[in-house]
Amino acid sequence: MLKQLIVSLTILRYPKQNIWKALLAMALHRRYMAQQAGCTFYKLMGSGKNGTFDTKPDWQQWAVLAVWDDRDSFDAFYRDSEVAKWWDKYQVEKWTILLSPLQSHGKWDGKEPFGKPNATIPAGPVAVLTRATIRFTRLKYFWANVAGVANLMAAAHGFIASFGIGEAPLYRQATFSVWESLDDVKAFAYGSQEHAAVIKKTRDEKWYAEELFARFSIIDAFGTLNGADPLKDHLNLKA
Repeated sequence: MLKQLIVSLTILRYPKQNIWKALLAMALHRRYMAQQAGCTFYKLMGSGKNGTFDTKPDWQQWAVLAVWDDRDSFDAFYRDSEVAKWWDKYQVEKWTILLSPLQSHGKWDGKEPFGKPNATIPAGPVAVLTRATIRFTRLKYFWANVAGVANLMAAAHGFIASFGIGEAPLYRQATFSVWESLDDVKAFAYGSQEHAAVIKKTRDEKWYAEELFARFSIIDAFGTLNGADPLKDHLNLKA
């Protein structure tokens, strides 16, 4: 059987009394992830207020994104790794989505972490990741437009859920979103005049020093966030 590269995104919520453990994990878990068998790329990230895109951090919510050689590599990590043991020890609530890259353009820290897929996107739910390193000289323009775009996305047809995550406050940011279909993604991306205008600004005014855009099919999703599955009633997946 051929191995299938998969991408995992785990959203974590620490109890308030263990927030300091979350901050410590950002330092300690880099070593564990770098040594994890089958992991070819990873990012430890924080979240904006209430898990959204915001200049104010949510000290309880964090994220781990990783690329794996195959499902077995991820399962071993999730079951046996020092990172997983840490989550269990400090009562971390976690929700994970597993993904297969369909299309990816751009770079992340000079790398193409998802390869160069160019697959036909199937019918049904899709996930989208956009991330960027924002030029310091363009930060005020970027953040002045974020709220408007986030509100448009949340109200868009076919939108299911999104998470604002980032490697560093203010200037290294990413949005992960899940949609009912590719058509809904395209309608939001190209059908909204307001959103199209912001995209044009990013190009014309060179807001980003580096950016990446990727689309994924959804393999699996499990766990809870704030006591519920964010994708409940939207996906019919089997492990």
